[in-house]
Amino acid sequence: MSVGGRSVVGMAIVTFVDETTAGDRSDGWGLEIAEERLTVGELIRRRVFQEVAEYNARTPQVFHGLVQPLDAERVLNGYALRTPRRIEPEAQTALALRAFAGNGFLVLVGDRQVTGVDEEVELALGTEITFLKLVPLVGG
Repeated sequence: MSVGGRSVVGMAIVTFVDETTAGDRSDGWGLEIAEERLTVGELIRRRVFQEVAEYNARTPQVFHGLVQPLDAERVLNGYALRTPRRIEPEAQTALALRAFAGNGFLVLVGDRQVTGVDEEVELALGTEITFLKLVPLVGG
């Protein structure tokens, strides 16, 4: 398909997978991305915004996310908030970006590690993005 002389590709679905250094691996979940290239920081932001939106829509007792929200405690497979509340996506993104900068987790796109938030990655159809958690992420 062509729009204004440019080739237009439909949305791709990238798969986010969480792993730990202990060998635990999540099943992964997909997110539609319209762009062919994004920065690592933008990928982290979109992942966190999606997690927070899903949590806020249901407000379950346990938040399953990349990093631990403030005022939460780590429990099996997630973080329990001390008082049920909405999580702010901007604050949660800031925690995640701080954790990434502090080596709280590594990001692999396919089998290649990316190291900077401003690094652009190509998002081909079916790209798998792995978040390898190196330490318990308490408050980022």
